[in-house]
Amino acid sequence: MRNKIFHRGVFFLSCAFALCAFPGAAAGALNVRTVYIAPMSGVIGVPMEEYVEHVFADIGNDKNAVLIFKMDTPGGLVDSMSQIMSLIAESEFPVAVWVAPSGARAASAGAFIVQAAHIAAMAPETNIGAAHPVTGRGEDIEDSEMDRKIMNDLLAKMRSFAQERGRNAETAERMVLDSVSLTAREAFEQYVIDFIASDEKELLEKLNGREVKIKGRETVISMDNYEIRTVDMNFRFRVLEVFSRPDMAYLALMAGIILIVMEIKAPGGFVLGVTGGILLLIAAYGLRVLPVNFAGVALLVGGIIVIMADLTVGGIGILAVPGFIAMLAGSILMYRTPGGALLNVSAGFMFGLTFASGIVFFLMFRAVYKSVRRKPSSGLTGERAKVLERVCGAGDMVILHGEYWRVSCDKTYGTLAPGDEIEVIGMESMTLLVKPVKKIESV
Repeated sequence: MRNKIFHRGVFFLSCAFALCAFPGAAAGALNVRTVYIAPMSGVIGVPMEEYVEHVFADIGNDKNAVLIFKMDTPGGLVDSMSQIMSLIAESEFPVAVWVAPSGARAASAGAFIVQAAHIAAMAPETNIGAAHPVTGRGEDIEDSEMDRKIMNDLLAKMRSFAQERGRNAETAERMVLDSVSLTAREAFEQYVIDFIASDEKELLEKLNGREVKIKGRETVISMDNYEIRTVDMNFRFRVLEVFSRPDMAYLALMAGIILIVMEIKAPGGFVLGVTGGILLLIAAYGLRVLPVNFAGVALLVGGIIVIMADLTVGGIGILAVPGFIAMLAGSILMYRTPGGALLNVSAGFMFGLTFASGIVFFLMFRAVYKSVRRKPSSGLTGERAKVLERVCGAGDMVILHGEYWRVSCDKTYGTLAPGDEIEVIGMESMTLLVKPVKKIESV
Protein backbone atom coordinates (compact mmCIF):
# COMPACT_ATOMS: atom_id res chain seq x y z
CA MET A 1 0.00 0.00 0.00
CA ARG A 2 2.84 2.34 0.91
CA ASN A 3 4.55 1.53 -2.45
CA LYS A 4 1.41 2.53 -4.40
CA ILE A 5 1.15 5.83 -2.55
CA PHE A 6 4.82 6.48 -3.15
CA HIS A 7 4.60 5.83 -6.93
CA ARG A 8 1.53 8.04 -7.30
CA GLY A 9 3.27 10.84 -5.48
CA VAL A 10 6.29 10.56 -7.79
CA PHE A 11 3.98 10.66 -10.85
CA PHE A 12 2.15 13.83 -9.77
CA LEU A 13 5.40 15.55 -8.82
CA SER A 14 6.81 14.72 -12.28
CA CYS A 15 3.76 16.22 -14.01
CA ALA A 16 3.98 19.36 -11.89
CA PHE A 17 7.69 19.72 -12.67
CA ALA A 18 7.00 19.34 -16.45
CA LEU A 19 4.31 22.02 -16.35
CA CYS A 20 6.56 24.40 -14.45
CA ALA A 21 9.58 23.74 -16.67
CA PHE A 22 7.75 23.93 -20.02
CA PRO A 23 4.72 26.22 -19.61
CA GLY A 24 4.88 27.47 -23.21
CA ALA A 25 4.71 23.99 -24.65
CA ALA A 26 1.66 23.11 -22.57
CA ALA A 27 -0.11 26.34 -23.47
CA GLY A 28 0.80 25.95 -27.13
CA ALA A 29 -0.57 22.44 -27.23
CA LEU A 30 -3.86 23.71 -25.86
CA ASN A 31 -4.04 27.00 -27.84
CA VAL A 32 -3.32 26.18 -31.47
CA ARG A 33 -4.77 29.05 -33.48
CA THR A 34 -6.58 28.13 -36.70
CA VAL A 35 -6.09 30.57 -39.58
CA TYR A 36 -8.84 30.29 -42.21
CA ILE A 37 -8.01 31.70 -45.65
CA ALA A 38 -11.02 32.25 -47.94
CA PRO A 39 -10.95 33.74 -51.46
CA MET A 40 -13.27 36.70 -52.15
CA SER A 41 -12.74 36.95 -55.89
CA GLY A 42 -15.45 38.16 -58.26
CA VAL A 43 -18.56 40.32 -58.15
CA ILE A 44 -20.00 41.07 -54.70
CA GLY A 45 -23.47 39.65 -55.21
CA VAL A 46 -25.86 37.04 -53.89
CA PRO A 47 -23.47 34.09 -54.58
CA MET A 48 -20.60 35.84 -52.78
CA GLU A 49 -22.88 36.78 -49.88
CA GLU A 50 -24.01 33.15 -49.47
CA TYR A 51 -20.41 31.95 -49.68
CA VAL A 52 -19.26 34.35 -46.93
CA GLU A 53 -22.19 33.23 -44.74
CA HIS A 54 -21.07 29.64 -45.33
CA VAL A 55 -17.51 30.51 -44.23
CA PHE A 56 -18.68 32.13 -40.99
CA ALA A 57 -21.05 29.24 -40.28
CA ASP A 58 -18.20 26.77 -40.88
CA ILE A 59 -15.98 28.52 -38.30
CA GLY A 60 -18.78 29.02 -35.77
CA ASN A 61 -17.91 30.79 -32.50
CA ASP A 62 -14.28 29.70 -32.35
CA LYS A 63 -12.72 32.74 -30.62
CA ASN A 64 -9.27 31.27 -31.22
CA ALA A 65 -9.69 31.51 -35.02
CA VAL A 66 -8.47 34.14 -37.48
CA LEU A 67 -10.28 34.58 -40.80
CA ILE A 68 -8.47 36.09 -43.80
CA PHE A 69 -10.40 37.04 -46.94
CA LYS A 70 -8.15 37.26 -50.01
CA MET A 71 -9.96 39.91 -52.06
CA ASP A 72 -10.06 40.82 -55.75
CA THR A 73 -13.39 42.40 -56.73
CA PRO A 74 -14.77 45.12 -59.04
CA GLY A 75 -17.69 45.73 -56.65
CA GLY A 76 -21.33 44.69 -56.78
CA LEU A 77 -24.62 44.94 -54.88
CA VAL A 78 -25.03 47.25 -51.90
CA ASP A 79 -27.34 44.78 -50.13
CA SER A 80 -24.82 41.93 -50.37
CA MET A 81 -22.01 44.26 -49.33
CA SER A 82 -23.96 45.40 -46.24
CA GLN A 83 -24.70 41.81 -45.22
CA ILE A 84 -21.01 40.87 -45.45
CA MET A 85 -20.03 43.93 -43.41
CA SER A 86 -22.58 42.96 -40.74
CA LEU A 87 -21.16 39.43 -40.57
CA ILE A 88 -17.68 40.87 -39.99
CA ALA A 89 -18.95 43.31 -37.34
CA GLU A 90 -20.72 40.52 -35.43
CA SER A 91 -17.76 38.13 -35.63
CA GLU A 92 -16.37 36.68 -32.38
CA PHE A 93 -12.88 36.36 -33.90
CA PRO A 94 -10.53 38.67 -35.88
CA VAL A 95 -11.31 39.10 -39.58
CA ALA A 96 -8.66 40.38 -41.98
CA VAL A 97 -9.21 41.43 -45.60
CA TRP A 98 -6.09 41.20 -47.74
CA VAL A 99 -6.29 42.66 -51.27
CA ALA A 100 -4.12 40.25 -53.23
CA PRO A 101 -2.37 39.07 -55.35
CA SER A 102 -0.54 41.86 -57.18
CA GLY A 103 -2.89 43.40 -59.74
CA ALA A 104 -5.98 42.75 -57.60
CA ARG A 105 -8.42 45.49 -56.55
CA ALA A 106 -10.94 46.31 -53.88
CA ALA A 107 -13.22 48.58 -55.90
CA SER A 108 -16.66 49.94 -55.07
CA ALA A 109 -18.32 47.52 -52.60
CA GLY A 110 -14.92 45.92 -51.97
CA ALA A 111 -13.60 49.19 -50.47
CA PHE A 112 -16.44 49.18 -47.91
CA ILE A 113 -15.70 45.58 -46.90
CA VAL A 114 -11.99 46.38 -46.45
CA GLN A 115 -12.89 49.19 -44.00
CA ALA A 116 -15.22 46.84 -42.11
CA ALA A 117 -12.41 44.33 -41.49
CA HIS A 118 -10.57 44.30 -38.16
CA ILE A 119 -7.31 44.19 -40.12
CA ALA A 120 -6.99 45.74 -43.60
CA ALA A 121 -3.99 44.82 -45.72
CA MET A 122 -2.98 45.05 -49.37
CA ALA A 123 -0.35 43.45 -51.55
CA PRO A 124 1.96 45.69 -53.60
CA GLU A 125 0.60 46.78 -57.02
CA THR A 126 -3.03 46.59 -55.90
CA ASN A 127 -5.60 49.38 -55.57
CA ILE A 128 -8.65 50.33 -53.53
CA GLY A 129 -11.47 52.85 -53.96
CA ALA A 130 -13.86 54.02 -56.72
CA ALA A 131 -16.68 53.38 -54.24
CA HIS A 132 -19.22 55.92 -55.55
CA PRO A 133 -22.57 54.04 -55.63
CA VAL A 134 -24.96 53.75 -58.59
CA THR A 135 -28.56 52.63 -58.87
CA GLY A 136 -29.66 49.36 -60.45
CA ARG A 137 -30.33 51.37 -63.62
CA GLY A 138 -26.72 52.56 -63.60
CA GLU A 139 -27.64 56.15 -62.72
CA ASP A 140 -25.60 58.32 -60.38
CA ILE A 141 -27.03 58.59 -56.85
CA GLU A 142 -27.28 62.35 -56.31
CA ASP A 143 -30.51 63.72 -57.74
CA SER A 144 -33.60 63.05 -55.64
CA GLU A 145 -34.10 63.35 -51.89
CA MET A 146 -34.25 59.54 -51.64
CA ASP A 147 -30.95 59.24 -53.51
CA ARG A 148 -29.33 61.70 -51.12
CA LYS A 149 -30.55 59.65 -48.18
CA ILE A 150 -28.97 56.53 -49.70
CA MET A 151 -25.70 58.41 -50.27
CA ASN A 152 -25.65 59.77 -46.72
CA ASP A 153 -26.34 56.31 -45.34
CA LEU A 154 -23.39 54.84 -47.26
CA LEU A 155 -21.13 57.70 -46.22
CA ALA A 156 -22.06 57.13 -42.59
CA LYS A 157 -21.38 53.41 -42.96
CA MET A 158 -17.93 54.03 -44.44
CA ARG A 159 -17.09 56.71 -41.87
CA SER A 160 -18.24 54.70 -38.86
CA PHE A 161 -16.24 51.59 -39.75
CA ALA A 162 -13.12 53.63 -40.58
CA GLN A 163 -13.35 55.47 -37.25
CA GLU A 164 -14.01 52.26 -35.29
CA ARG A 165 -10.94 50.59 -36.84
CA GLY A 166 -8.76 53.67 -36.25
CA ARG A 167 -8.34 54.54 -39.93
CA ASN A 168 -8.56 57.76 -41.93
CA ALA A 169 -12.33 58.43 -42.17
CA GLU A 170 -11.87 61.53 -44.35
CA THR A 171 -9.99 59.67 -47.11
CA ALA A 172 -12.41 56.76 -46.82
CA GLU A 173 -15.29 59.19 -47.44
CA ARG A 174 -13.56 60.59 -50.51
CA MET A 175 -13.55 57.09 -52.05
CA VAL A 176 -17.36 57.31 -51.93
CA LEU A 177 -17.97 60.99 -52.72
CA ASP A 178 -15.30 61.49 -55.40
CA SER A 179 -14.62 57.88 -56.51
CA VAL A 180 -11.00 58.30 -55.35
CA SER A 181 -8.84 55.24 -56.04
CA LEU A 182 -5.59 54.62 -54.14
CA THR A 183 -2.60 52.37 -54.69
CA ALA A 184 -1.45 50.11 -51.86
CA ARG A 185 1.33 52.53 -50.96
CA GLU A 186 -1.00 55.56 -51.00
CA ALA A 187 -3.62 53.71 -48.94
CA PHE A 188 -1.00 52.81 -46.32
CA GLU A 189 0.48 56.33 -46.18
CA GLN A 190 -3.00 57.84 -45.77
CA TYR A 191 -3.97 55.31 -43.03
CA VAL A 192 -6.75 53.71 -45.06
CA ILE A 193 -5.21 50.25 -44.47
CA ASP A 194 -3.08 48.86 -41.65
CA PHE A 195 -0.10 47.47 -43.55
CA ILE A 196 1.23 46.07 -46.85
CA ALA A 197 2.03 42.35 -47.19
CA SER A 198 3.54 40.77 -50.28
CA ASP A 199 2.61 37.16 -49.47
CA GLU A 200 0.87 34.98 -46.89
CA LYS A 201 4.03 34.52 -44.83
CA GLU A 202 4.56 38.27 -44.45
CA LEU A 203 0.85 38.74 -43.75
CA LEU A 204 0.89 36.23 -40.89
CA GLU A 205 4.09 37.72 -39.48
CA LYS A 206 2.53 41.19 -39.36
CA LEU A 207 -0.64 39.83 -37.77
CA ASN A 208 1.39 38.42 -34.87
CA GLY A 209 1.08 40.64 -31.79
CA ARG A 210 -1.41 43.04 -33.42
CA GLU A 211 -4.07 44.42 -31.09
CA VAL A 212 -7.62 44.64 -32.45
CA LYS A 213 -11.01 45.52 -30.96
CA ILE A 214 -13.67 42.82 -31.37
CA LYS A 215 -17.18 43.80 -30.28
CA GLY A 216 -15.76 46.33 -27.81
CA ARG A 217 -13.06 44.17 -26.24
CA GLU A 218 -9.33 44.47 -26.92
CA THR A 219 -7.71 41.30 -28.30
CA VAL A 220 -4.08 40.60 -29.10
CA ILE A 221 -3.50 38.20 -32.00
CA SER A 222 -0.82 35.64 -31.19
CA MET A 223 0.57 33.66 -34.11
CA ASP A 224 3.15 31.64 -32.14
CA ASN A 225 1.38 28.36 -32.84
CA TYR A 226 -1.08 28.11 -35.71
CA GLU A 227 -2.39 25.94 -38.53
CA ILE A 228 -3.80 27.12 -41.88
CA ARG A 229 -7.04 25.94 -43.45
CA THR A 230 -8.28 27.06 -46.85
CA VAL A 231 -12.03 27.48 -47.33
CA ASP A 232 -12.63 27.27 -51.10
CA MET A 233 -15.89 27.91 -52.93
CA ASN A 234 -17.80 24.71 -53.64
CA PHE A 235 -19.08 23.89 -57.12
CA ARG A 236 -22.46 25.57 -56.61
CA PHE A 237 -20.95 28.89 -55.49
CA ARG A 238 -18.44 28.80 -58.35
CA VAL A 239 -21.16 28.27 -60.98
CA LEU A 240 -23.32 31.09 -59.59
CA GLU A 241 -20.31 33.40 -59.41
CA VAL A 242 -19.43 32.67 -63.05
CA PHE A 243 -22.99 33.49 -64.15
CA SER A 244 -22.76 36.86 -62.37
CA ARG A 245 -19.72 37.97 -64.39
CA PRO A 246 -20.28 40.78 -66.93
CA ASP A 247 -18.88 38.79 -69.88
CA MET A 248 -21.10 35.78 -69.14
CA ALA A 249 -24.23 37.91 -68.68
CA TYR A 250 -23.51 39.67 -71.99
CA LEU A 251 -22.91 36.41 -73.88
CA ALA A 252 -25.99 34.71 -72.40
CA LEU A 253 -28.18 37.70 -73.31
CA MET A 254 -27.01 37.76 -76.93
CA ALA A 255 -27.22 34.00 -77.45
CA GLY A 256 -30.64 33.76 -75.77
CA ILE A 257 -32.21 36.44 -77.99
CA ILE A 258 -30.75 34.97 -81.18
CA LEU A 259 -31.96 31.45 -80.37
CA ILE A 260 -35.50 32.60 -79.51
CA VAL A 261 -35.77 34.65 -82.73
CA MET A 262 -34.51 31.66 -84.72
CA GLU A 263 -37.13 29.45 -83.02
CA ILE A 264 -39.89 31.91 -84.00
CA LYS A 265 -38.60 32.12 -87.58
CA ALA A 266 -38.15 28.37 -88.09
CA PRO A 267 -39.76 26.25 -85.33
CA GLY A 268 -37.74 23.15 -84.60
CA GLY A 269 -39.34 21.23 -81.79
CA PHE A 270 -38.80 24.05 -79.24
CA VAL A 271 -35.12 23.06 -78.77
CA LEU A 272 -33.82 26.49 -79.78
CA GLY A 273 -36.58 28.28 -77.89
CA VAL A 274 -36.06 26.38 -74.63
CA THR A 275 -32.28 26.82 -74.82
CA GLY A 276 -32.71 30.52 -75.54
CA GLY A 277 -35.08 30.89 -72.60
CA ILE A 278 -32.60 29.22 -70.23
CA LEU A 279 -29.83 31.54 -71.45
CA LEU A 280 -32.05 34.59 -70.90
CA LEU A 281 -32.72 33.45 -67.33
CA ILE A 282 -28.97 33.10 -66.78
CA ALA A 283 -28.48 36.60 -68.23
CA ALA A 284 -31.22 38.00 -65.98
CA TYR A 285 -29.47 36.51 -62.93
CA GLY A 286 -26.16 38.05 -63.96
CA LEU A 287 -27.61 41.47 -64.82
CA ARG A 288 -29.34 41.55 -61.43
CA VAL A 289 -25.99 41.94 -59.66
CA LEU A 290 -24.49 44.44 -62.14
CA PRO A 291 -25.01 48.21 -62.57
CA VAL A 292 -26.52 47.98 -66.05
CA ASN A 293 -27.34 50.82 -68.44
CA PHE A 294 -30.68 49.69 -69.85
CA ALA A 295 -30.32 52.00 -72.86
CA GLY A 296 -27.35 49.83 -73.83
CA VAL A 297 -29.37 46.64 -73.26
CA ALA A 298 -32.22 48.02 -75.41
CA LEU A 299 -29.80 48.89 -78.25
CA LEU A 300 -28.21 45.43 -78.06
CA VAL A 301 -31.55 43.61 -78.10
CA GLY A 302 -32.99 45.88 -80.82
CA GLY A 303 -29.93 45.44 -83.03
CA ILE A 304 -30.12 41.64 -82.84
CA ILE A 305 -33.87 41.64 -83.60
CA VAL A 306 -33.39 43.97 -86.59
CA ILE A 307 -30.66 41.74 -88.01
CA MET A 308 -32.81 38.62 -87.63
CA ALA A 309 -35.77 40.47 -89.17
CA ASP A 310 -33.61 41.30 -92.19
CA LEU A 311 -33.02 37.61 -92.71
CA THR A 312 -36.74 36.89 -92.36
CA VAL A 313 -37.98 39.51 -94.84
CA GLY A 314 -35.09 39.07 -97.24
CA GLY A 315 -33.71 42.60 -96.87
CA ILE A 316 -30.29 41.40 -98.06
CA GLY A 317 -28.38 43.66 -95.67
CA ILE A 318 -30.52 46.78 -95.86
CA LEU A 319 -31.55 46.45 -92.20
CA ALA A 320 -28.45 44.54 -91.08
CA VAL A 321 -26.08 47.54 -91.23
CA PRO A 322 -28.04 49.72 -88.75
CA GLY A 323 -28.69 46.56 -86.74
CA PHE A 324 -24.99 45.89 -86.30
CA ILE A 325 -24.36 49.54 -85.44
CA ALA A 326 -27.05 49.37 -82.73
CA MET A 327 -25.67 46.05 -81.47
CA LEU A 328 -22.13 47.42 -81.18
CA ALA A 329 -23.31 50.65 -79.52
CA GLY A 330 -25.38 48.65 -77.03
CA SER A 331 -22.38 46.47 -76.21
CA ILE A 332 -20.26 49.53 -75.48
CA LEU A 333 -22.93 51.31 -73.41
CA MET A 334 -24.20 48.25 -71.54
CA TYR A 335 -22.02 48.75 -68.45
CA ARG A 336 -21.06 52.39 -69.08
CA THR A 337 -22.47 53.78 -65.84
CA PRO A 338 -21.10 56.10 -63.15
CA GLY A 339 -18.93 53.82 -61.02
CA GLY A 340 -19.85 50.88 -63.23
CA ALA A 341 -17.01 51.29 -65.69
CA LEU A 342 -15.06 48.73 -63.67
CA LEU A 343 -17.62 46.12 -64.74
CA ASN A 344 -17.23 46.59 -68.48
CA VAL A 345 -17.19 43.67 -70.87
CA SER A 346 -13.61 43.32 -72.07
CA ALA A 347 -13.11 45.06 -75.42
CA GLY A 348 -11.49 42.01 -77.01
CA PHE A 349 -14.37 39.75 -75.98
CA MET A 350 -17.02 42.24 -77.15
CA PHE A 351 -15.50 43.00 -80.56
CA GLY A 352 -14.57 39.35 -81.11
CA LEU A 353 -18.14 38.22 -80.45
CA THR A 354 -19.58 40.99 -82.64
CA PHE A 355 -17.15 40.13 -85.46
CA ALA A 356 -17.99 36.42 -85.23
CA SER A 357 -21.72 37.24 -85.32
CA GLY A 358 -21.13 39.43 -88.36
CA ILE A 359 -19.42 36.59 -90.23
CA VAL A 360 -22.27 34.18 -89.43
CA PHE A 361 -24.92 36.65 -90.54
CA PHE A 362 -22.93 37.49 -93.70
CA LEU A 363 -22.85 33.80 -94.66
CA MET A 364 -26.59 33.58 -94.02
CA PHE A 365 -27.22 36.70 -96.12
CA ARG A 366 -25.11 35.22 -98.93
CA ALA A 367 -27.13 32.00 -98.90
CA VAL A 368 -30.42 33.93 -98.96
CA TYR A 369 -29.19 36.18 -101.78
CA LYS A 370 -28.14 33.21 -103.90
CA SER A 371 -31.47 31.49 -103.38
CA VAL A 372 -33.32 34.64 -104.46
CA ARG A 373 -31.17 35.10 -107.58
CA ARG A 374 -31.34 31.45 -108.60
CA LYS A 375 -33.96 30.61 -111.23
CA PRO A 376 -36.67 28.26 -110.03
CA SER A 377 -35.89 24.65 -110.77
CA SER A 378 -38.13 21.64 -110.40
CA GLY A 379 -35.34 19.11 -110.60
CA LEU A 380 -37.03 17.84 -113.83
CA THR A 381 -35.88 20.71 -116.05
CA GLY A 382 -34.69 19.38 -119.42
CA GLU A 383 -36.63 16.12 -119.07
CA ARG A 384 -38.75 15.02 -122.08
CA ALA A 385 -42.09 13.21 -122.26
CA LYS A 386 -45.10 12.65 -124.50
CA VAL A 387 -48.45 14.25 -123.93
CA LEU A 388 -51.19 11.89 -122.80
CA GLU A 389 -54.09 14.32 -123.30
CA ARG A 390 -54.60 17.68 -125.06
CA VAL A 391 -52.26 20.35 -123.67
CA CYS A 392 -53.58 23.62 -122.20
CA GLY A 393 -56.84 22.02 -121.22
CA ALA A 394 -57.98 20.93 -117.78
CA GLY A 395 -56.30 17.77 -116.58
CA ASP A 396 -53.51 17.69 -119.23
CA MET A 397 -50.99 15.11 -118.03
CA VAL A 398 -47.63 13.50 -118.90
CA ILE A 399 -45.73 10.59 -117.36
CA LEU A 400 -42.22 11.28 -116.05
CA HIS A 401 -40.22 8.64 -114.13
CA GLY A 402 -43.38 6.61 -113.70
CA GLU A 403 -45.30 9.56 -112.16
CA TYR A 404 -48.26 11.54 -113.54
CA TRP A 405 -47.68 15.28 -113.76
CA ARG A 406 -50.02 18.12 -114.70
CA VAL A 407 -48.52 20.27 -117.47
CA SER A 408 -49.00 23.78 -118.82
CA CYS A 409 -47.61 25.45 -121.92
CA ASP A 410 -47.49 28.94 -123.35
CA LYS A 411 -50.12 29.54 -126.05
CA THR A 412 -47.47 31.08 -128.32
CA TYR A 413 -46.33 27.53 -129.07
CA GLY A 414 -49.68 26.79 -130.69
CA THR A 415 -52.00 23.89 -130.10
CA LEU A 416 -50.45 20.58 -129.17
CA ALA A 417 -52.04 17.20 -129.48
CA PRO A 418 -51.72 13.92 -127.62
CA GLY A 419 -48.48 12.22 -128.52
CA ASP A 420 -46.55 15.50 -128.93
CA GLU A 421 -43.10 15.40 -127.38
CA ILE A 422 -42.47 18.13 -124.84
CA GLU A 423 -39.51 19.38 -122.73
CA VAL A 424 -39.84 20.59 -119.17
CA ILE A 425 -38.59 24.21 -118.73
CA GLY A 426 -39.77 24.98 -115.20
CA MET A 427 -42.32 24.41 -112.47
CA GLU A 428 -45.10 26.35 -110.76
CA SER A 429 -46.47 24.77 -107.63
CA MET A 430 -47.09 21.16 -108.71
CA THR A 431 -47.56 21.97 -112.45
CA LEU A 432 -44.77 21.51 -114.98
CA LEU A 433 -44.10 24.29 -117.51
CA VAL A 434 -43.30 22.75 -120.87
CA LYS A 435 -42.49 23.57 -124.50
CA PRO A 436 -42.89 21.35 -127.60
CA VAL A 437 -39.85 19.59 -129.03
CA LYS A 438 -41.43 18.41 -132.26
CA LYS A 439 -44.96 17.88 -133.53
CA ILE A 440 -46.01 14.44 -134.74
CA GLU A 441 -48.29 14.72 -137.79
CA SER A 442 -51.55 12.88 -137.31
CA VAL A 443 -52.58 10.54 -140.19
